[in-house]
Amino acid sequence: MKLFVYHTPELTPKVGLPDCAIAVDILRATTTISTALAAGAEAVQVFSDLDELAKTSELHPEALRLRSAERGGKTVEGFDLGNSPFDYTHERVNGKRIFMSTTNGTRALQCIQAVPVVLAASMINLGSVLAYLQKTQPPTVWIVASGWEGSYSLEDTACAGAIAAGLDWEFGNDEAIAAKCLYQQWSDRLEELFRHASHGQRLLRLGGDLDIAYCASIDKVKVLPKQISSGVLAASNEFQ
Repeated sequence: MKLFVYHTPELTPKVGLPDCAIAVDILRATTTISTALAAGAEAVQVFSDLDELAKTSELHPEALRLRSAERGGKTVEGFDLGNSPFDYTHERVNGKRIFMSTTNGTRALQCIQAVPVVLAASMINLGSVLAYLQKTQPPTVWIVASGWEGSYSLEDTACAGAIAAGLDWEFGNDEAIAAKCLYQQWSDRLEELFRHASHGQRLLRLGGDLDIAYCASIDKVKVLPKQISSGVLAASNEFQ
């Protein structure tokens, strides 16, 4: 088994696909997707384009849908939800489909949607992701960090490193080695690391202190977000 890490969607190879790809956007899309599915959401459908989100969501029953959009860390006006995991309570999302667009995370998911197995990983569901990989042993895995508007992010790399540290696999590129080293250096101070990160600083300016603490916590939920159709993730019960 071979593990590759890519710091942004733009850095993924243009030719060839892995057996499994994992999107990571710790602050906050994949953390929020995991939270929503653990709280009983029927599925999360991701979009990079807001107009496409609006058009597609109109086809879903109004009582069973929620529209979620974030740009620059803030909720987009006119949408039901933003990107804070604390908005995705059982009372709000249970049984509903979330139509979601975020600045970075949904771009990463759309980049890998043609891969046979697509997962969403975060610190809060790390154990579920590792359990799936250890049981299924896909020959090649890409971990695709979302980054921030095309640039590197500390928090996403730390999560990629946490996955790498939990697997005794061959590394496919130097980025995977670097990610593991970063996680090992900061594994007992993840919240501090996330606060140092540029996007962590943005969230702090927006009052996202509690969000950062939550996003840095390990195994808060037992859920495996897995793509069931192009751009649609649902909770898988495999190996839970």
